[in-house]
Amino acid sequence: MKWLELLTVAGATLVSAAIVVTLYSLGVRFTAIAADAEQASPGVKRSFAYVCFGLCGVAVLFGLYLIIPYFTK
Repeated sequence: MKWLELLTVAGATLVSAAIVVTLYSLGVRFTAIAADAEQASPGVKRSFAYVCFGLCGVAVLFGLYLIIPYFTK
């Protein structure tokens, strides 16, 4: 067994999972901030939340692209 390759995959999995979770939580946080009535510019915060959700979706789709062998032929 090639241990360096196993550690590389484990490290990439940890980093990508942390990125997806961080993007999603930032999106939820900015959505909650934008819903507050006292905010001066909720549109900017809501659009930033949608960007975070979009990047999270792109990361998930890229992971599926890497996993499904049909796409990498």
